[in-house]
Amino acid sequence: MPDLTAARGTLRLPAQVHFGYGCRAQLPDIVAAYGRRVLVVTDPFLAATPQITAVTDSLCSAGLEVRTYSDVTAELPVGTLDAAATVARAHRAETILAIGGGSVLDAAKLIALLLAHDGPLSRYYGENLVPGPVVPVVAVPTTAGTGSEVTPVAVVSDPGRALKVGISSPFLVPAAAVVDPELTLGAPRGVTAFSGIDALVHAAESYTARSLDTDWSLPPPVFTGRNVLAQPIALQAAGHLGPWLPVAVREPSHRRARHQVALGALLGGVAFGSTGTHLCHAIQYPVGALTKTPHGLGTGLLLPYVLDTLRADPGVAERIADLGAALEHIPASEASAARTVARVAEINRTIGVPATLAEIGVGREQLSRMAELALKSARLLAIAPVEPDRDLLLDVIGRAHAGVLDERTAA
Repeated sequence: MPDLTAARGTLRLPAQVHFGYGCRAQLPDIVAAYGRRVLVVTDPFLAATPQITAVTDSLCSAGLEVRTYSDVTAELPVGTLDAAATVARAHRAETILAIGGGSVLDAAKLIALLLAHDGPLSRYYGENLVPGPVVPVVAVPTTAGTGSEVTPVAVVSDPGRALKVGISSPFLVPAAAVVDPELTLGAPRGVTAFSGIDALVHAAESYTARSLDTDWSLPPPVFTGRNVLAQPIALQAAGHLGPWLPVAVREPSHRRARHQVALGALLGGVAFGSTGTHLCHAIQYPVGALTKTPHGLGTGLLLPYVLDTLRADPGVAERIADLGAALEHIPASEASAARTVARVAEINRTIGVPATLAEIGVGREQLSRMAELALKSARLLAIAPVEPDRDLLLDVIGRAHAGVLDERTAA
């Protein structure tokens, strides 16, 4: 008999999720359901584009009182969010419409938090520290990768800390998500590549997450580890991303590719928003802090090395093989963990993800410090399917620096 006590699942999602070309036409009705006074949060380079102005015009035509805030700073320094919340209070915002990339969606969640609860944001660093509901957020991504439109986490930069810090709470899940692939058609090649490979990392780390014990008499953690509800969704995400991400990078106006990648990214967000992520993300935080490179570049670069390390465990190797079967749309009998690693490395080469940490400026003398910093991401490491001690992290980082995959990978 299988151990059914380990077959647990939790999903926390927006009350409404809409996907497909043109679905942003629903926005006036969706937003109006949450309030008449709307703060539109968007990227500064998007604010005056025809697509964004058409959305704001449609809200005004529906009788909503709209103010646009576009002073969103990359990496989200915590002080800039206090300023944004001041603007939102002055407008007496009842709902927030976020249109943009991952930083915009995270900024909107945290503005919504500060509107509902007293600051500073540092009070809420960590898990399950948000005391109650926040102002409703309607999330509309313009990149395909972060999944923030459906997840319970937002990440900020704090000058008092060496690494980025997350705020995680079910109350941060947006009220509604509207994913229109047409809004991704203008994304530059690099943004498409790095956000798209990050979505694949979300699927891979969700599917290979550790099974955590759950005491149903207690409030569950935000991230629950291996999750029977999320597992098939993670595989679906990989199935959309594997064949189509290289096409979207190569042909930015390819509408079917944009559709598939946007769908894969959304499903990846649904999957990891419940399970959590692990080693790629834990190591990327010090990599990103040191090199100032995009988040998805770092997680994508690390993915083949992390999977290569994890496949030494037979149980995890089987799951990595499952992931590869979904990624390549091949029968399980033809899949293997080694083939999965090789395919991920091939996708990285095709879309322009650097192959090594050395290529992005990391020196050998910095590897030990990076491993020490990665160990500080206890929440992420707790989701890893193997015990992530310093030696394991240093091994992954060292091989990622030198570009060394196990010789069996080519088998």
